[in-house]
Amino acid sequence: MFGTLAPTRLSRFEDEVDRLFRETWESFPRFGAWFWEDRVEYPALNLWEDGDNLYVEAELPGLKPEDLELTVLGDELCLRGERRWEEKEGVTWHRRERGFGKFVRTIRLPSPIASDRVQASFHNGVLTITLPKAEAARARKVEVKRIEKK
Repeated sequence: MFGTLAPTRLSRFEDEVDRLFRETWESFPRFGAWFWEDRVEYPALNLWEDGDNLYVEAELPGLKPEDLELTVLGDELCLRGERRWEEKEGVTWHRRERGFGKFVRTIRLPSPIASDRVQASFHNGVLTITLPKAEAARARKVEVKRIEKK
């Protein structure tokens, strides 16, 4: 019934409808925020902890370490960056789904950290951040003393 071109036309129609809705709702920030509140933040990241550290991994394919800025202030971690658009001359674009431009992602950390000992590394598009917990946030074993009653 639809022939071989139908999925392509349907896909283009779907993309166009998505674009129209997005542009319409984003022009009304109050309603746009409600409409898009379940959208995924960028970059996607994982946060976990063990006894001594918090760990964050963020997926940032196509970026370089020099495209990133990482700051820690109080109990907030802020990651800024920019994916630059690579201009290609003499080509015809059929899809441009990969996002580009500046981004900021700020997360509240679950415990205080020693900001002077934070380390970060970048490998294969994954940023790994190790955030040592502040001494006050580390679990300590407390000795229970026996008290003899007289």
